[in-house]
Amino acid sequence: MADLRPIAAPFVALGPSGVAVRTRLGDLTPADEKVLRLVGAHLGSLASKDLKARCMDGLEHSTQSWAARKRDLTAESSSRWAGSITKATHDQWALARRGQAAHVQSLEAGITTIRHRLSLPVGEKASKRAPGGYRSAHEWFNKTRRLHVLEDRLDRVQADTAAGRVHVVRGGKRLLGTRHNLKQAQCTEDEWHERWEASRWFLKADGESGKRFGNETIRITPEGEVSIKLPAPLADLSNAKHGRYVLAAKVRFPHREQEWADRVEANRAVAYRLHYDTGRGRWYIDASWQIPPTQTIPLDAALADGVIGVDTNADHLAAWRLDTHGNPIGRPRRFCYDLSGTAQHRDAQVRHALTRLLNWAKSCGVKAIAVEDLDFQTEKTREKHGRKRRFRQLISGMPTSGLRARLTSMADATGIAVIAVDPAYTSKWGAQHWQKPMTGPIRRTTRHDAASIAIGRRAQGHPIRRRTAPPRAHRSDVHGHRTVQADRRAPGREGPRPRIPGPRTRSVPPDAARTRVTRTSKTVRGVRSDQVWVQDSLLLTDQER
Repeated sequence: MADLRPIAAPFVALGPSGVAVRTRLGDLTPADEKVLRLVGAHLGSLASKDLKARCMDGLEHSTQSWAARKRDLTAESSSRWAGSITKATHDQWALARRGQAAHVQSLEAGITTIRHRLSLPVGEKASKRAPGGYRSAHEWFNKTRRLHVLEDRLDRVQADTAAGRVHVVRGGKRLLGTRHNLKQAQCTEDEWHERWEASRWFLKADGESGKRFGNETIRITPEGEVSIKLPAPLADLSNAKHGRYVLAAKVRFPHREQEWADRVEANRAVAYRLHYDTGRGRWYIDASWQIPPTQTIPLDAALADGVIGVDTNADHLAAWRLDTHGNPIGRPRRFCYDLSGTAQHRDAQVRHALTRLLNWAKSCGVKAIAVEDLDFQTEKTREKHGRKRRFRQLISGMPTSGLRARLTSMADATGIAVIAVDPAYTSKWGAQHWQKPMTGPIRRTTRHDAASIAIGRRAQGHPIRRRTAPPRAHRSDVHGHRTVQADRRAPGREGPRPRIPGPRTRSVPPDAARTRVTRTSKTVRGVRSDQVWVQDSLLLTDQER
């Protein structure tokens, strides 16, 4: 039997470290929209130039080059706009480097899998631990060609990594590729140009603690007045003092409004970002700030009232409530969502499903939700699953990291802890030990429902395996009846009945046969008495004997 991989201990996930809220900029005048477009286009061109300069520096970047870039940007905008642009540039370059490292890891995993399968005879079956050989000689030949393609691709990416080169597209590589497939995207050329220009605008300002209302570049007062510090070339468009432009629209943040207002009134840092939705023709503004991570409670305290185990799937969340002993309570619950469509639609579907899950947890009085600590980065390659394209699409569509991040953020506001458990063998062992016992004549337990029980039990520290019944000879006194009565020295629910004063009925003493002849009835028939009526044995005469 193959050794099982070690299973990590469950832990309470950390809470969110930041907050982001969004609201719409309504009632904008044509002059307001014109100013926003000009400012966004001007700062976007500066951001593109700064990103190009940062990519050319590569690994030779230093604080001196950073300061030089910031000075050049300050002359064309302002010192605070220059600071926001350079910070965004460094974040984008670092994100590209992380994506480059993940790409290298994916290529290496694919090359290793292909080499292993090519070394096996054609048609050899796979084992539980490793894939088998290819199905035919034709597929084997094509995989040899793909191996050379991946090796060449890996050499190029590794050379870029060593030289510090990254490939970044401001506006998005996917949107850039849409330009060559307008018919499939159901988009006209003018519509694409509008989306492309809007995605490359830059209207983002970092917060500053101690400054008025938490931001000197994009400022929002507690009353909802929005003003923007115009760059130097556009200072003639200002309608307020100190080169600022005040929008006609008033804004308010329905979500976390009081928390935002408290920070603004206390002059604590708040970052803002304005963006334009070309599909709806609307302007939006995002406010974000950092918060200290919530102090996690001990694992035992979180599990004091039981736990809800949640199994994440491509189209629903399977949940089951467990008591403190790891026993499932009630019926399983299912929270469905649809992950087709745009990113905003997918995010809304996940958010609504998690809202229903948290509301159910609060109604049950449970203070902990157990989820799997999933990571499918090494499972999405087509080299591992071969022709199972639908299965690879299923795995890629599962919202693992995004769901957990949003769950921890939403659960933090409700006081519910999120416990992350090792996902090893939860579906397999859950179906093996819990699917059939929890299936009844009117309820069919799915594999996902059984996996939610396994996840909850692992979070509590219980083994997933159910308590198996002992052999038949051990369940009884050698195939006879064994009582489960409590010991007579410890009276309790199943102990002896309380003794009633007076003589007992239906009880024959050991010497009944010897004393039966001389026994005389003590009951007077026909006379009512408050005492307990007792029927003794009849007196036998000499003739009857």
